[in-house]
Amino acid sequence: MRAGFRMILEAQPDLVVVGEAADGREAVAAASALSPDVICMDVQMPGMDGLEATRRIVADASLGSAVVIVTTFDRDDYLFQALAAGASGFLLKNAGPEELVSAVRVAAAGDALLAPEVTRRVIERFATLPSAPDTVAEPAAASAALPVDLTDREAEVLRLLARAMSNAEIADELFIGEATVKTHVSNVLQKLGARDRVAAVVYAHRHGMT
Repeated sequence: MRAGFRMILEAQPDLVVVGEAADGREAVAAASALSPDVICMDVQMPGMDGLEATRRIVADASLGSAVVIVTTFDRDDYLFQALAAGASGFLLKNAGPEELVSAVRVAAAGDALLAPEVTRRVIERFATLPSAPDTVAEPAAASAALPVDLTDREAEVLRLLARAMSNAEIADELFIGEATVKTHVSNVLQKLGARDRVAAVVYAHRHGMT
């Protein structure tokens, strides 16, 4: 699987595969040594699994690596735990080569990637699990639907994020430029205290913004 991924990615002029790892412990060590922009992480691996590896990598603020979970999606609980661990998205193992390339580019750009087949299933269920850990800082007034300083346009962008829309799709929906959307998304993440778009989407679902 790793050899196949490497061949696909290295065929792209803008992508470089800087390392490989056979398990979670090797992944953490490689991330620390190589500081990759994006890490494609499996879940079930010998020794340290991908969930724990993701937690450790995301917790290291000096890295800034985005983690994309590559999974067969046969265990929902793994996916929910991966969200809480800080994964930036999911890709199915049976995805085509173009989807893998797109996933790496999207994650490198700071956007969340969720395979269309699993997006709403993962986000909606994760957001409604009573025991699911929070992935964003709650505002002081937990009962409020929105932080008071989120503008109407920012709230609108957050609602569209909760529908798993990309920046380009949001731009088309609101008839604004994609650069403007990126600015709004950045402001939303900052105001919510969310580490990434996935965390913001979970927040939106938990606060009835869908």
